[in-house]
Amino acid sequence: MTQRMELATVRDRLALDGLVTDYAVAVDDGDWAAYLRLFTPDGRADYRAAGGIEGDAGTVAGWLAERCAEFPVRQHLFVNRRVRLGTWEQDTGDTAEVRTDYVSPASRGGDGDGAAAAGLDLLSGGRCVFTVVRTPDGWRLSRVVVREKWRRPTGGRADGVIH
Repeated sequence: MTQRMELATVRDRLALDGLVTDYAVAVDDGDWAAYLRLFTPDGRADYRAAGGIEGDAGTVAGWLAERCAEFPVRQHLFVNRRVRLGTWEQDTGDTAEVRTDYVSPASRGGDGDGAAAAGLDLLSGGRCVFTVVRTPDGWRLSRVVVREKWRRPTGGRADGVIH
């Protein structure tokens, strides 16, 4: 591998890391316009393994907006990111897959802007799989699959789904 190829790989990995971080921040902040900008026009998301729905990014964003309204204070912590470049058959360097584990605390208290919350109401964790393609506008999500592995209500009724 040449130095130029190594630099391109590092740049791609940093861009993919930024894309996944932007996804978490968009969901945490309830910025559904930003969420939609992360996807390709035909992008899809699948939250069925977390008690949710599967569909195009717009439909899923609407569903997430409703579900997240119940938990105005939320934070996604993405860890153990694994990046694989060139994941599609006949790839020319324009596809990738990012797998990341997550822990997601959420609360019904507070104002969503960092004000003191009444306490933690829900704690969940699992894995997100992001299928990504390079577009003229940079890397974009073509598919997101959320696989919740565990959920623990920590106070009150906690049947909401947020990922």
